[in-house]
Parts: sequence; structure tokens; C-alpha cells
Amino acid sequence: MTKNIRVEARSVPPVGGFQQVGGRRIFVSRLGGGGPAVVLLPGAGAVGLDYFLVQQGVSRFASAVVYDRGGSGFSDPVPLPRTAAAVAEELHGLLHSQSIVGPYVLVAHSLGGAYMHRFAQLYPREVAGVVCVDAFHRDWDRFVPAVASLAATERMGPDPVQMLRMRAALREMYGELLRDYPLDLREVLIDAHVSAEWLRTGVAERGSLVALAEQILRHGGVLISYPEGRLVAPGETEPYKPGVAKLALATGIPIIPVGTTGTDRVLPMRRLRGAGPAFDRRQQVIVHFGEPIDPREFDDPEKLLDHLRLRIENLRR
Repeated sequence: MTKNIRVEARSVPPVGGFQQVGGRRIFVSRLGGGGPAVVLLPGAGAVGLDYFLVQQGVSRFASAVVYDRGGSGFSDPVPLPRTAAAVAEELHGLLHSQSIVGPYVLVAHSLGGAYMHRFAQLYPREVAGVVCVDAFHRDWDRFVPAVASLAATERMGPDPVQMLRMRAALREMYGELLRDYPLDLREVLIDAHVSAEWLRTGVAERGSLVALAEQILRHGGVLISYPEGRLVAPGETEPYKPGVAKLALATGIPIIPVGTTGTDRVLPMRRLRGAGPAFDRRQQVIVHFGEPIDPREFDDPEKLLDHLRLRIENLRR
């Protein structure tokens, strides 16, 4: 389901301007000079000027670019959520329309990480480097507990009605976050952030996290999943989280089972190491790769998970 979020009339920011890309106005602000240009990709519910102080700091040694992707912030509305490719292509068009020459350093916050990854897939010769700031990443489910997985984050996010009820608290929060901004910019941003339109936009963008992960997989990306979700001692097991199986079944992408041995000696759990060192780099870690598992041979995520668990346990013996 897509939603065309309309932005109510309000003051435009006192910095930056607009560039026509694909028939719509995209807000963009550029400071500084030199290269490679540093481009900041906002998270869901955030806008380019939320990173204004970062942009000022970067502009002392390089071109620093902030922008609002279509459908968000001060840019023209588009149906949400969007595909990662659509956002990446739009950013590419914006940079070229502004005569900002690559390769670029992409700095992505939160949801911006998905669009950064897709941009790097589509335009690898135009990326000098990437910086992830608490960003959506192909390894996301490996490093977070199950309650914060991509699927869980979609489900537990507040709905628009809940966000509207939080307006007073949000105004106070943004007042604190933006306290060092120039007053004219600060007031415009705070009013915009607590508007119904911007709140609905943030909710709509967060509704496509699993779909974004699937898009990265379908176009040659690699997702690394840590199915147990947390560290376990040798000989112990934890139930596997179903995310890896659901993604594999949804995309048809094979799973490559990986088992490691020796990690418990390099980084022993506190309750097991006694008086020994917390980290022993002299120990050897061996990584075992198994044959790919074709998800098309399974009709149920639990069956696929059971098979994956058995394959990984065999690799670790």
C-alpha cells in the first residue's frame, strides 16, 4: 500500500534550495568545496537539515551535501514507501543536476543505509566510501536481538495516531536536539517535525524495512544473519530466529551455512573464562562454509530453519 503524503504550507528553510529531479522539486543544501563530496542520507522521519551542524563541520574540508528524498521533508510528495532503487536513482540525478562530481562519500543514518547500499550497487564507480551512522545494514539482524529485528521494528513502530499524541513530547525533544541551531532554522524545523504530514511520512517510510532487505538481496547484495541472535557457550544452543528463512523463501536466494570453531577460546564468555584473559588473539578461529541450501526445496520456514541448524551444527563438529 502506498500513501501520497501532502506537505502543508509552511515556511521554507532559510538555507538551501530546490532542484527539479524526475519532475519533482527536491530540497538540497550544499556547503564548502573540495572532494570527495560528502553526501548525508537521512533516516526515516529525519530530514537533511537535521544534520546541519555536521554539514557545517564537514564543509571546512570538503563539499557537504544534505537533501530530502522525494516524499519527505521539504521535497515534493511521492507515494510511500519507495523502493531503494527509486531513491538511489533520484539521489544520483540530484547530484548530477547540481554538478556535484563523484566519487562520493555517502554518510547514512538509520533507514538511509538501505538507500546508500543500493546506490553503491547501482553506481559503484561513483562511491569513494561509506559511513554508517546507526544505519540500516545488510548485517542488521546479525547484531541486534530478535526484538529489534527488521520485521519486529516494522511491527512495533508507532502509528500516525500515536505519533500525533506525542506532539508535545516531540516538540520538546526537537527543541533540545536543535538548541544550537540558528533560531530561524530551528523554529522552521521544529514546527515541521511535529506537523501531521511529517509524522505520517516517518511512519510510512518505516513500513518497508523487510522489503528493502529483499531488494538488496535480489540485486546481488549479501545479507549476513546470526540466527541464534546472541552469544552462546560451547555445547549450548538457542532457538534460531525465523528471519533468515522467511527472507530466503520470499526471494528464492540460497542460504550458505557458515559454522565457526575456536571463537570461544579467542573471546571466552565471562562466566567460563575464570582468571583467563578476556581476549586471546593467539588462538585460532576456523570458519567453515557449507554447500548452499536451496529454499525452493522447502515449503515452511520452520523446516528450512531445522535443516539450516543441522547443517551448521555439522560444520562445527
